[in-house]
Amino acid sequence: MSGLTDLTLAEARDAVAAKKVSSSELTEAFLKAMEAARSLNAFITETPERAFEMAAASDKRIAAGNARPLEGLPLAIKDLYCTKGVRTTAGSKILHNYVPQYESTVSQNLWDNGAVMLGKANLDEFAMGSSNETSYFGPCISPWRAKGSDAKLVPGGSSGGSACAVSANLCLGATATDTGGSIRTPAAVTGTTGIKPTYGRCSRWGIVAFASSLDQAGPISHTVRDCAIMLKAMASVDPKDSTSVDLPVPDYEAGLEAGVKGLRIGIPKEYRVEGTSPEIDAIWNKGADWLKAQGAEIVEVSLPHTKYALPTYYIVAPAEASSNLARYDGVRYGHRAEGIEDLIDLYQKSRAEGFGSEVRRRILIGTYVLSAGYYDAYYLRAQKLRSLIARDFTEAFKQCDMLLTPATPGPAFAIGEKISDPVTMYLYDVFTVTVNLAGLPSLVLPAGLTESGLPLGLQFIGKAFDEATLLRAGRALEVAAQFTAKPQPWWRAP
Repeated sequence: MSGLTDLTLAEARDAVAAKKVSSSELTEAFLKAMEAARSLNAFITETPERAFEMAAASDKRIAAGNARPLEGLPLAIKDLYCTKGVRTTAGSKILHNYVPQYESTVSQNLWDNGAVMLGKANLDEFAMGSSNETSYFGPCISPWRAKGSDAKLVPGGSSGGSACAVSANLCLGATATDTGGSIRTPAAVTGTTGIKPTYGRCSRWGIVAFASSLDQAGPISHTVRDCAIMLKAMASVDPKDSTSVDLPVPDYEAGLEAGVKGLRIGIPKEYRVEGTSPEIDAIWNKGADWLKAQGAEIVEVSLPHTKYALPTYYIVAPAEASSNLARYDGVRYGHRAEGIEDLIDLYQKSRAEGFGSEVRRRILIGTYVLSAGYYDAYYLRAQKLRSLIARDFTEAFKQCDMLLTPATPGPAFAIGEKISDPVTMYLYDVFTVTVNLAGLPSLVLPAGLTESGLPLGLQFIGKAFDEATLLRAGRALEVAAQFTAKPQPWWRAP
């Protein structure tokens, strides 16, 4: 059974299609792996009964010759996606008992393609965090450990549970969301691959909102090919999401082996940030050399407004969050305080009890920057800077086809190491937030290990709706990097 959980999504797809293994067998293997890995806290809710039902239905379809692209493949779903009849918490106390009566568009697309749901993956509360430590259900723990250390490490955030589940071989792939790096940071620090598509490529309908102009759905998986397969199934136009873009979804897998010969790949000089780990700089240089050796042209470019990206993001995102989270009032659904005196008391107590400290902090920041006396000074100025940051990318792409950058300033850190210092934690997003502000696609994949044996990732940033070229370049880098390291399964009971 253990061999089945070592398969990539593409390998499992081919094995199921060839009837070498049934979906039920595959699903059982992953459910047993999940049971043995509960100490990682990767899942908030496990759905074994539904998984077996879906797997059995897939086996019948395969036997009848009616298999769909993801038929019988077990996946994890980030607990930000509404799943009909299955608890959806957003990692928050305020939604700890919420059971949606509808399905998110992206997860419905996966079920329509034949996928099987194993459970709902842990995350930072309302996707607000870079380490998966703000979850009401406790932090998710990375399956990786540094050499000679028993320190528990973060799996990145907010999609830490999704990345952890993939990295520990608890699923074939997982859905995730990215508002400022929440797909790419977890992928980078867990040795997995994740793609944040162009804003509008995947529907946001049925995904609990954090910052509506920044949020985007995407997959985390073992390989670039697996990401290409999942993204093809997840992406679609959706009349229920006005920001969903009506463009054809390419067959991303078909062009993966085209290579990078003739492509111009930019290296933004502003991404050489003080405080970045020397090992990150070294793997960045090595990545550029690998691509050059395969025929790509490496050019230096400038993104002059990069230094304003973090402050801009941490004004825009909290402002939108303060508006989106106003709906959680203790009246219609979710946590309701007891012993209340009047309506105002209900609102205040329910929200104070239901939201964690990081969510409250961002609501307060957002409310402040939108207030009458500060709107022009903060929010309006941030929106102007956002336009300049987006224009920087437009100018850079006149000189190159895509950018190659680090994904994080360093490897995974220990649980509890940075959570008490929000500013230090926010700085961890320095290489990722620009992409969301500009609405561009970005791919992160593992490129090497630190001396202590922890994964390091590299990031490609591409032109709008050009995920196909990103994935093609990612595949070329993946071949050159030959990253095969896996975490040792210390979490399994002897």
